[in-house]
Amino acid sequence: MTSYYLAIDIGASSGRHILGHIDQNQKMVLEEIYRFPNRMVQKNGRKIWETDRLFREIKDGMKKCRQLQKVPVSVGIDTWGVDCVFLGTDGNRLGEAVGYRDSRTKGMDIAVRKVVSDEFLFQKTGIQKQIFNTLYQLMAVREKEPDTFKKMENILMIPDFFHYLLTGEKAAEYTNATTTQLIEPYKRKWNHELMEALGLSTSVFPELIYPGTLLGRLKKDVQEEVGFDCYVTVPATHDTASAVAAVPSCPGEDAIYISSGTWSLIGTEEKRPICTEEARLNNFTNEGGCDARYRFLKNIMGMWMIQCIQKELAPEQSFEKICSDASKESIRSIVDCSDERFLAPASMAEEIWKACKESGQEIPAGISGTACVIYNSLAQCYAETVKRLENITHKIYKKIYIVGGGSKADYLNQLTATMTGKTVCAGPAEATAIGNLAVQMVSHGEFADLQEAKNCIRNSYEVVTYHS
Repeated sequence: MTSYYLAIDIGASSGRHILGHIDQNQKMVLEEIYRFPNRMVQKNGRKIWETDRLFREIKDGMKKCRQLQKVPVSVGIDTWGVDCVFLGTDGNRLGEAVGYRDSRTKGMDIAVRKVVSDEFLFQKTGIQKQIFNTLYQLMAVREKEPDTFKKMENILMIPDFFHYLLTGEKAAEYTNATTTQLIEPYKRKWNHELMEALGLSTSVFPELIYPGTLLGRLKKDVQEEVGFDCYVTVPATHDTASAVAAVPSCPGEDAIYISSGTWSLIGTEEKRPICTEEARLNNFTNEGGCDARYRFLKNIMGMWMIQCIQKELAPEQSFEKICSDASKESIRSIVDCSDERFLAPASMAEEIWKACKESGQEIPAGISGTACVIYNSLAQCYAETVKRLENITHKIYKKIYIVGGGSKADYLNQLTATMTGKTVCAGPAEATAIGNLAVQMVSHGEFADLQEAKNCIRNSYEVVTYHS
């Protein structure tokens, strides 16, 4: 009898329900059974996530399992990081789940700096300064919404909130919790000293749990609605952590990964955090990973820029065509992909054109020229980041694994190989869902450990190689 596992992977623009199982040839097989849109919407002057609708989508997708007669052994949810939900004393949500692109955190770094320095903060958390980190969001709520702050009984990250709605159990999965900038990196525990210094109650943060934890079973009302019961097995709930779990590396191999999606996360896995001043000044971070590893990485803007110009300039064009047409352009203008001006501009295309003009470079024309500038800028940013990463870790890496939806961008992959001088291995594209499933399968005995799961992944999906 086939054992199915369900990964619910919710990104910033869409969510998918993907069933996975191991076939007779010992290969992992995926089946997408449900897809739904996601986006931040404006409500009462804030950019928010529609958590009520998203939970309905989660349950509607689960109903498909019953309709297909493929009831899963377990289900696990992953999402983006940093954003959270506040619960009151009655266990219900307080207010809306405000998104990381909202402007409410503006100036909160100054407020935090009055209490602790940037240097101290990095030493105590290992997390790079990003104005949208949960820490700054909480400071914004304390200053701008004091009533909500006082009523707060619990804080749950977005995937933890959905797991809570499924099971009734409150917990904080470690990989996503690290994006709060409130975790002690060496002990992998909540940093109560830092919380108290910043005036944050330590009691609102739930117990930390780790990828592969059996959180519980579906609540009765959820069982009745979706038509079955199963375990909720917590994956690496930060989508990048799940994607890194699916990197098809060989045992003992030191390599760089790029999780390429809305964001590009470029880094390597380490056994210990790197909290040096050099790492801080280069804006690297130590996010949590599977198997007690640290994802030492840097956040780069990523495919968000391509997604924006597609909507603005050519909504009818596929990303594959945009990428192909960009490869035929001759323009070589470069913009700084890490510049905050590209985080949430009124028009991404106009912001790119403006940046090129300000720097005295050729201004691109149309969708293909603008995309060409973005791809070249990303590749150059990758190359610069790789050099800094090698200097900090004192290692030379021969190979870069690109996983996630951006791994299908052939032109960008070749540019990355050329500019970094490394061999690039691209794929699998569905890395986040695959990593989610792999952790569930390890927990339920399908694999002995994560490396055995990686071996299966390497044999199950095509990986395209690019040479410098």
